[in-house]
Amino acid sequence: MNTRRQLPVPLLQATQATPALAKLMELSQDSSARLRAIESLIPSSLRPCVQAGPIDGGNWCLILDNNAVAAKIRQLLPALESHLRVKGWEINSIRLKVQISRSQ
Repeated sequence: MNTRRQLPVPLLQATQATPALAKLMELSQDSSARLRAIESLIPSSLRPCVQAGPIDGGNWCLILDNNAVAAKIRQLLPALESHLRVKGWEINSIRLKVQISRSQ
């Protein structure tokens, strides 16, 4: 009978041990860093309504709470993209996606 007990593995260690998970973690951290970089350009009342989304090559996605937020952020896209380029990110475009609430 095998009584060896499996010890829990910290998330960071697990992601570093698996190339696919490591890449996913890297993309997630990069997406969050991008959002932090543009946060000051987003009106403070809208910041809680904006989340960092997936990165696909030179395209990045912002996840928004509703269409009103999307309309305002759409107006800011040229400034947000320019700011990210100045900060060193290679960005072709920022895509906006409105998150549909399941509670409705």
